[in-house]
Amino acid sequence: MVFRLIIVLFFFSVGVFSQEKFIKHKISKGENLTVIAKKYGVKAKDIQEANPNAPKVLKLNSVLLIPNKNAKSAPNPVQSVADNSPGTHEVLQKETLWGISKKYNVSVDDLKKVNPALETEGLKIGQQIIIPSNNTVAAVENTAQNLETQKPEIIPASDVEIAVEVQPKETKYAIAKRYGITVKELERQNPSIKAKLPVGYVLKIKTSKEKADAVNAAIAPQPLLNETFGTESQIADNTDVKLDRAIVKKDTTSVYNGNHSDLIDQIITSATGNIGTRYRSGGTTKAGFDCSGLMFCTFGNFDIKLPRSSIEQSRIGTKVASSEAQKGDLIFFKTNGRRHINHVGMVVEAADGEIKFVHSSTHGGVIISSTKEAYYQRSFSQVNRILE
Repeated sequence: MVFRLIIVLFFFSVGVFSQEKFIKHKISKGENLTVIAKKYGVKAKDIQEANPNAPKVLKLNSVLLIPNKNAKSAPNPVQSVADNSPGTHEVLQKETLWGISKKYNVSVDDLKKVNPALETEGLKIGQQIIIPSNNTVAAVENTAQNLETQKPEIIPASDVEIAVEVQPKETKYAIAKRYGITVKELERQNPSIKAKLPVGYVLKIKTSKEKADAVNAAIAPQPLLNETFGTESQIADNTDVKLDRAIVKKDTTSVYNGNHSDLIDQIITSATGNIGTRYRSGGTTKAGFDCSGLMFCTFGNFDIKLPRSSIEQSRIGTKVASSEAQKGDLIFFKTNGRRHINHVGMVVEAADGEIKFVHSSTHGGVIISSTKEAYYQRSFSQVNRILE
């Protein structure tokens, strides 16, 4: 009896395994699509279709999905990932939340709702994340709403509420980081900024007293608002306005000179994660980017809204000398003998008089190029700093 049971379980496990639609293959040295296709008895085209986001040049030790010839056909037509069926996804090298959201036709916000750790820890290679269905997201939202209605908000005694005026070119990320909270928490405290962060808007931020004191200590001490200028009507007649212990010059374009190094590194990682994506005129997705579309999409992923065209992007930020270029700056060119700017990229490295930048080229798609190349040396126009 036991022997028969073992035989039944064996054939059941073999049957289940044969139903798997794909086989995972780890790329070894010297392998290419043709070699791998022959190994599994499939067509190279089938492997490409199963791995739409795979780079053109295969990378050692990366994983490809190989169609399983032994898998039985489903009785109904195969549905695409766009049906929002719940499941999990293993994070691959250079994948971004934005790319995963497009692959499964869900929003980045929905991914974060069912994977709360993404807010603080970000994506990690090999990490298993939940791909939500509409029901999954609704359940998470209902749970959060129930918790909010059942339990009143309790602000620790050590927390304080401060008023912060939004300055030109400031981002939610920079403000949230400055006060030790997340962008999501900033939006929860100020619901009206979810769609847009208006310059001049006064945010109300609850943070720890220690964090508020640390921010204030980083700025030269100034008298309090009413001590310096008196009433609001009197403030209107002054040149400088005191807010959150910082001086904001009227009729100027001063910006927050915070530490954006972490943000810039994340933006560069997001942009270079698209290396290998083909060029597409007017494109702003993984299906293809044009040069300004890559910048528009990359910065947009971090709530930094750029104009759509390269010539318009060249008119924002602060123009700096090429010798002063830094990571995260935009670099502009006048290619093909044009008299006006028609190409843009983002600086990923600047050293020894050479600037390396990521951009979407009409011939190579998303690649990294250098100003040492004769073509870009001739067509270079200017460098603009977006984050100061």
